[in-house]
Amino acid sequence: MLSENEIELLKDCQTDKELKSVFKKIASKNPDTYFPTKELKHLGYMRKQCENCGTYFWTIHKNRNVCGDPGCSGGFHVVVDDPSTKRLSYIDVWNKIVEILEPRSYKPIKRYPCVARWNPTSEFTIASISAFQPFVITGQEKPPAKKLIIPQFCLRFNDIENVGITGSHCTGFVMIGQHTFVSPEEWDQGQLFMDMHDFITDGVGLSKAEITIHEDSWAGGGSFGCSLEFFSRGVELFNQVYTMFEQTPGGPKELKLKVLDMGLGQERVAWFSQGTPNMYEAIFPGVLSKLREITQINLDLDLYNDFSKYSAYLNIDEVEDMDKAWLRVSNELNKEVGELRNIILPMTGLYSIAEHTRTLLFAIHDGKLPSNVGGGYNLRVIFRRAMGFIDKFNWDIDMADVCEWHAEELKEQFPEVSENLDEIRKILDVEREKYYKTKQKARKILNKQLKKGTIDTETLIEMYDSNGISPDMVKTAAKEQGVDVKVPDNFYNLVVQRHEQTEQKYATKKEHKLDLDNLPETEALYYDNYLNMETEAKVLKIIGKKIILDKTVAYPTSGGQLHDIGTINGQKFEEVIKQGKYIIHILADLPKFEEGDTVIVEVDKDWRIQLSQHHTATHIVNAAARDILGSHINQAGAKKTLEESHLDITHYEQLDTKTIKKIEKRANEIVQEGIDINLTFLPRSKAEHKYGMDIYQGGAVPGSRIRIVEIPNIDVEACGGTHLNNTSETGHINILKSQKIQDGVVRLIYTAGPASKRIKERNERILDELTNFLDVRQEEIVDRVKELFEKWKSINKSLATGKIDKDALKLTSKKTFSGDILTELSNFLNIKKEQISSKVKQFYNEWIEGKDKLNKMKKLLSEEFTESLLTEALEHNNISIVIKEFENLSQEDLKNVNQNIIDESENVISILINQTEKGFLVMGMIDPQASKNFEIHLGNIIKKGVEHFNGNGGGSPVYGQGLISNKDFDIKKIKEYFQKILIEK
Repeated sequence: MLSENEIELLKDCQTDKELKSVFKKIASKNPDTYFPTKELKHLGYMRKQCENCGTYFWTIHKNRNVCGDPGCSGGFHVVVDDPSTKRLSYIDVWNKIVEILEPRSYKPIKRYPCVARWNPTSEFTIASISAFQPFVITGQEKPPAKKLIIPQFCLRFNDIENVGITGSHCTGFVMIGQHTFVSPEEWDQGQLFMDMHDFITDGVGLSKAEITIHEDSWAGGGSFGCSLEFFSRGVELFNQVYTMFEQTPGGPKELKLKVLDMGLGQERVAWFSQGTPNMYEAIFPGVLSKLREITQINLDLDLYNDFSKYSAYLNIDEVEDMDKAWLRVSNELNKEVGELRNIILPMTGLYSIAEHTRTLLFAIHDGKLPSNVGGGYNLRVIFRRAMGFIDKFNWDIDMADVCEWHAEELKEQFPEVSENLDEIRKILDVEREKYYKTKQKARKILNKQLKKGTIDTETLIEMYDSNGISPDMVKTAAKEQGVDVKVPDNFYNLVVQRHEQTEQKYATKKEHKLDLDNLPETEALYYDNYLNMETEAKVLKIIGKKIILDKTVAYPTSGGQLHDIGTINGQKFEEVIKQGKYIIHILADLPKFEEGDTVIVEVDKDWRIQLSQHHTATHIVNAAARDILGSHINQAGAKKTLEESHLDITHYEQLDTKTIKKIEKRANEIVQEGIDINLTFLPRSKAEHKYGMDIYQGGAVPGSRIRIVEIPNIDVEACGGTHLNNTSETGHINILKSQKIQDGVVRLIYTAGPASKRIKERNERILDELTNFLDVRQEEIVDRVKELFEKWKSINKSLATGKIDKDALKLTSKKTFSGDILTELSNFLNIKKEQISSKVKQFYNEWIEGKDKLNKMKKLLSEEFTESLLTEALEHNNISIVIKEFENLSQEDLKNVNQNIIDESENVISILINQTEKGFLVMGMIDPQASKNFEIHLGNIIKKGVEHFNGNGGGSPVYGQGLISNKDFDIKKIKEYFQKILIEK
């Protein structure tokens, strides 16, 4: 179908956008090859080229020279007069397409989650066809039906700024998919086109005179093809993509299946059918009615009918200067631009709140939480954009209430989103708290930034990204200070793009692969039973220390589980890795066997059992967390090692000790129930149909057949790791700690089996050590350690200030603690449990040393000691000179002694010489008035004195300090020299 030249052109494409553009040109040059031109002509349509944008289109109007795009055809004209003879509600659109297509052998199926955990190429379901990417599209897996229709809720975040303005944009929407997955022999492009043409004419009630059909192309998710877009009155109602190719590293290849990808916007067809001023009024009228009741914002129907015709001109993706675009619209409506904005923007706010909340409802229900990373960041952006409108107009709107209104309005078509509204409310409440905490911090940060002068776009994005400071907050604060800040019209789009670029940068990695293409797939023998630990195998290839066998019992590092260790013919292998369908063993030394030899492979039994216990424990802990915390819990990552394992779960806040204990208790109940674990391989489609899409807890799983690990009535996951045969084999599960590793993700660290036993023994040893060392009962340890910590801090403070707290000199606490002692101390001291004993001993020893120093300081700072120094002072010209030598005092001690001396007498010079390991530290003080009266610059005197002994020093008129590094000098000589220069002064 493709020429060699066309293949080369497509092969060079680096992005979906580029691929789409190149293929569109190829298809337009060969319309009879790629489009159902026979059927189009039979229906009376003529092929034309738009004189504005150059797109080829089909129409029955001989004199029409522009396509149906609103930018070319003069905006939206849905409300000029109603072109549709059938008035369909939002949900009626789905019911009508089922009514027409189900008798034509199309099978209606339920939507897939909008969070695409099964798809390694996309985080969200961005189109109805995404539900079947990549495995069905590439022919690796059978589809649910050869011909089907699906009401797929999709998420896209590239048009956030347009939501509420253009009247036709959403971040979340239902794409009704008409899909076929058939062989080339079964492909009937003409009939597929007619099926949807009949829907739009018979189901929606449009005449052919109202329809314009565009030639286009589509690319995404690794596949591409030509498409037809159906327009009427400036509204794109749907498009049919005839997916024919997949893009591979070697260039485009024809798909094994011919795939129809028709995506019909349920929102747009409802809007078109009802003839409302914009799409939002057609798709959630009940929600908007409640929002208007709360806000007292009434719709100016005449104005909105007129505005909707031109709102397409405000599409941020197609406008370089939004101010000019608003001016153009205001001129069309004969209104002053400021007045128009003031009328339109409050309704924009209501529409955005309604739309963004519906997206949040579906996304959170399907397993994604608002956060600062990944797709969760998009959810946070739209949440905060909606909250920005609520704050700007001072509306009393709770977004959790709006979610409930949406759930009620959607119950007939999507009953599932009503299931966990209480959890969604909690999540949104936490998100709102974070939003307001951010706002509280924002003012200080913003004022500091404004003092630096102008704020550019990059600074705006950085302030929003790092501190949550919205552009509206910046503009308001800047205006108060007379600073003009220009906020880009596509601000939120820029923020989302920045995150996408950052994630792509860090997602890139290079792998070195061995050349194994001619070898058969390695047969893995560990799937059926984790106790399979020995086998006979044939050596297929040796590359240095890397060994490839025809089969093996050794598990390679994958799925977050550490590899096995063991031997091949008695030679140790230290690592096992997987490359595609091959398992590679890495020996400690060069092999003593050769290619073609038959060898014995054996894995370390204790190692295998412990890893299997930890892997099964991961599934159990995940299920227990879901039972305790709610259905929003999904696995966000996991690692299973010999010593311990961790599970990362999606949760909106840190877990306290009480909650962790509840999860641990539930996990061990599952262990004690002794449930048999079912390990089966199923075709992907059968597994998805039987268990649902939540099986992809560990993310995307390759292959047309996937291994299902089922703990009946507890947990079901697609997983290739080594697992136990019964939950009782896991042994006791001990959750060691929990930590928040990123926004929206909490890590649980735990052990199972022998690892738990080792941890228990270690903890008992630590408690015994602490009990004996602190000389307290076990239940008194926590408060004694906390008391020790506080008094350790108090001692150090006393050493710095010279003010002694007598209570800090003894330990008296006998309070008891009934919780987990080591967890409490680990959290309190912010260290690992195994470090607690040594840290407590460190604090205690430093506290004892501090007490000794304080006793010494107490003497040094006593009135008696100060008076004795003044008694020994040398009197000269009405001023007392105190020069005293010490050993190993701290700088703070010297300063305090000096201060005591000059506090006691105004006309005194105090110079103290402290002998330390570093040499002689000389420090002096004089009362400021005495310095003036006697014209003494003490800093210069100290400088002169220490330089005489090859040292360095200096200071101010009232304070001086210096160091003599040579420790061989006689301290008495130093003292005598300072006496001499002071007397000479």
